[in-house]
Amino acid sequence: MHAWPASEVPALPGQGRDLKIHDTATGGLVALDPGPVARIYVCGITPYDATHLGHAATYNAFDLVQRVWLDTKRQVHYVQNVTDIDDPLLERAARDGVDWAGLADRETTLFREDMTALRMLPPRHYIGAVEAIPGIVPLVERLRDAGAAYELEGDVYFSVESDPHFGEVSRLDAAAMRLLSAERGGDPDRPGKKNPLDPLLWQAAREGEPDWDGGSLGRGRPGWHIECVAIALDHLGMGFDIQGGGSDLAFPHHEMGASHAQALTGEHPFAKAYVHAGMVALNGEKMSKSKGNLVFVSALRRAGVDPAAIRLALLAHHYRADWEWTDSALEQAVARLARWRAAVSRPDGPPADDLVEEIRAALSNDLDAPTALAAVDRWADRQTADGGQDEGAPGVVSRAVDALLGVAL
Repeated sequence: MHAWPASEVPALPGQGRDLKIHDTATGGLVALDPGPVARIYVCGITPYDATHLGHAATYNAFDLVQRVWLDTKRQVHYVQNVTDIDDPLLERAARDGVDWAGLADRETTLFREDMTALRMLPPRHYIGAVEAIPGIVPLVERLRDAGAAYELEGDVYFSVESDPHFGEVSRLDAAAMRLLSAERGGDPDRPGKKNPLDPLLWQAAREGEPDWDGGSLGRGRPGWHIECVAIALDHLGMGFDIQGGGSDLAFPHHEMGASHAQALTGEHPFAKAYVHAGMVALNGEKMSKSKGNLVFVSALRRAGVDPAAIRLALLAHHYRADWEWTDSALEQAVARLARWRAAVSRPDGPPADDLVEEIRAALSNDLDAPTALAAVDRWADRQTADGGQDEGAPGVVSRAVDALLGVAL
């Protein structure tokens, strides 16, 4: 599977700052020192409705991570998956009377187009669950043979008790885990499981559903969590820098994935930091496919909204915050974009070196994009009020906003 094209990231003078970011597993900020190559895995879409603004906000957050690291002159090894086989995808295809694979391909193509328009930097490896199956099967077999997994009526389950570190990612108690498991794709009430929280690794073939060769597991398809583990281990290895996604992935997805990997390798941790973006709401409820209260990036683009304004609307909220999308938020972003573009179009302006450092400082401190936007606002206000004699300043601002915030002026 191929990703989308990369937009050019301008080089800035000086040196960017190392990133401090909130880690769900510790509940506080951690200072990351990735070395010359930073490694990040971000969980991708299940392609049956793409790309709503909740998706866009999440991928915008981890795009900022990449930009901060690139500004420190590091390389970034970014991996993202596509869950192109899963129950919700099959259910949507059945509802609409379409081929599941065609639906997945169509929505993945649309997602790529939206990511390109929003100027999100692409992953180095963009891997679908289906293409990862040959690598998933041996991992499930290894877990089973090591006693970390067991069979139940042809299906294979992971035993959460096989990982002594289980629970460290989400820091939830068993009761909360059980509730979330039921809400988020688990089956805690299935009879015969050793622990209600044990997640599915391999589902035996079901009549009328697609299946693949599972070797000694028999024909079937993979569970949700093991797909990301297989892809991350293959392309990043253990102990990569950031495991990222929306806050609804902390449990069960990231918790289970960490335990799968740790049971497989005997190493800990799977990732150095677990970073989660907040949820976007519409009309008072979390924006989600199940509720159908979605605002799509593609629909906004078709309506003539500049993708740069969409991006500014996302950046106006701290990535960890839960917030609500409103028409006024978009109007404010459109106005801000126009004000910034007018400011950098003038032949000179107030000195901008301090502004570059303000943006760097804000983003290095847990991706504080609202503070970075406020700094650019102040520069634009000074430009409007006083002008300036620095002929290079508008170009410096334009390049900094592009490189660090991903907004083309």
